[in-house]
Amino acid sequence: MNALWFALASVLLAGYVILDGFDFGAGALHLFVAKSDRERREVLAAIGPYWDGNEVWLLAAGGVLFLAFPKVLGAGLSGLYLPVFFLLWALILRGIAIEFRSHMEDAMWRGLWDVVFSFASALPPVLLGAALGNLLRGVPLDASGYFATPLWTDFRASVPFGVLDGYTVLVGVLALVALAHHGALFLAWKTESEVHERSRKAAARLFVPLIALWLAATWATFALRPDLFENLAGRPLAILAALLGVAGLVGAFLGRRRERPLLAFVGSSAFLLGILVATVASSYPVMIRSTLDPALSLTALNAASSAQSLRTGLLWWPFGFALALGYLALLLFIHRGKARAPAEGEGY
Repeated sequence: MNALWFALASVLLAGYVILDGFDFGAGALHLFVAKSDRERREVLAAIGPYWDGNEVWLLAAGGVLFLAFPKVLGAGLSGLYLPVFFLLWALILRGIAIEFRSHMEDAMWRGLWDVVFSFASALPPVLLGAALGNLLRGVPLDASGYFATPLWTDFRASVPFGVLDGYTVLVGVLALVALAHHGALFLAWKTESEVHERSRKAAARLFVPLIALWLAATWATFALRPDLFENLAGRPLAILAALLGVAGLVGAFLGRRRERPLLAFVGSSAFLLGILVATVASSYPVMIRSTLDPALSLTALNAASSAQSLRTGLLWWPFGFALALGYLALLLFIHRGKARAPAEGEGY
């Protein structure tokens, strides 16, 4: 039962990265792929039907952690308080920018909110990537089940730890580039003419840095946590997920080169899913690793709620998950085809 809830939480988090990831990437790039007001409204029209629904997956993942692993959620939120605080503000500003920019036709007003939207879209991937880096590197979790770290110290991935160091920043930058590439492929799929072509070129320019950062982060993770790669070699699911990630990267490349934008976007989604599943499968059962003493780590075994709570939650989870998938499928069906900038005064 504990392993099942660990898997369910991982599925929801991976779903959030893939789904909200494409509108993070589109937002981070929209100043570069859309030059005129009409083109920027075209970008907003492409992600507009999805962005707020995509954030539900983050709430759902938080709900699963609250139900199944409350100690993990409590320790993570308190120990990473500042990054979580910045993340919430970025999500708030991003939503405000989307909703406010078209309330006035003034160029300065819209330019201001475009910059806010771009910044608020680029910051969350860095923060979420850095948070993942902290969980992989380990944190000074003590016997009370909590930890506290400054935002940064000397940027070395060693004692004294900071939330930001060379390793976690590397993972954060990898997350930003991976989601920017993901968002560019989404825009190439959903838009036309100039925005489509600029998005396709942006994805091409990001592809080599993405591979370089992925390899660098993989090497750095091996240097810090060789045990993860020992686990990966002995777990078929982790191996399959890693192969899926590589195949997805190849699919993204071929889809872009052959002018098949949907294939490219699906390939990028497979890449993100593969590397995330390989990571969590290699980490299981550890959820928050203690650098003070491995015995103090919070795991899916020692940090779970009671068996009765897990069984009761399992009765309701399928209905909520089916509802979320059904809503996503409905949106994809209703908004199939290319997105177009609405007329002035209508929507985004």
